[in-house]
Amino acid sequence: MTRTNLNRSSRLLVACLVLLTVVAAPAAAVSVADSDVPEEAEVGSQVSATVTLDELYKNPQLESWTLQGETNLTDVTWTVTSYDQTGSKLDQQSADGTNMSVDVAAEDDVNEVKVKVTGTVPKVDNYSYDPAQQFLLMSLTQARDGGSSTELKTWRAHHYTEESASAREALDSAATAVDSANSQQAEKTFDNAVSAYNNANGPEDFELATELGNEAQSQADSAKQSDETMQLALYAVGGLLVVGVLVGGVLWYRSQQDSYDKLG
Repeated sequence: MTRTNLNRSSRLLVACLVLLTVVAAPAAAVSVADSDVPEEAEVGSQVSATVTLDELYKNPQLESWTLQGETNLTDVTWTVTSYDQTGSKLDQQSADGTNMSVDVAAEDDVNEVKVKVTGTVPKVDNYSYDPAQQFLLMSLTQARDGGSSTELKTWRAHHYTEESASAREALDSAATAVDSANSQQAEKTFDNAVSAYNNANGPEDFELATELGNEAQSQADSAKQSDETMQLALYAVGGLLVVGVLVGGVLWYRSQQDSYDKLG
């Protein structure tokens, strides 16, 4: 009887361990094997982003599905190239537009898919200093029969104009100076500079943001210099006090010695 209970308990323990192992094991999924994606780009310039996908039929176990892509680039061209297990090219498809859709199937020996999107960087609708404004460069999704879908990965990039980049450079420099100084005036001016940047609608607004940023940096530098001068002055006064105490001590000691000699 006891042996039977032990056998049952052992089998139950083994089953639990197997279940825990299955649950704890990391599930493989469609993964990004390689990518060449810009992190920033100037408005109106042409850019390209390339992503390679592998592990195409895991988590969930699928024999076929649809790869969908989306971008906010304009004048867009998508190029999707499929490869077999040996790395040989099987097929290449091209499409225009902000969206693309390509079928992926194991029966076609597709083992790897390379996606390239090329287009023009869109204008900035709303500027933001922190975090920096971004646009959707590329988003890839795995769509399955029945309508369900899983986002594989999304890439965003910072877009800018020549004027906004110049203003951001001035603000970055000012931010470093303001952070290292103790000046409420500089902080207020810097906040006004950021506000001008965030609400910019044209070159003149970025000029204002740049001017305010430079002013904030000047105020911060001046405040920091004043603090350093005051600190040096305090050190000097402290040094004089120490010297005074030492001199006073020496004079007192000598006076005591003179008094002792006279008494002797």
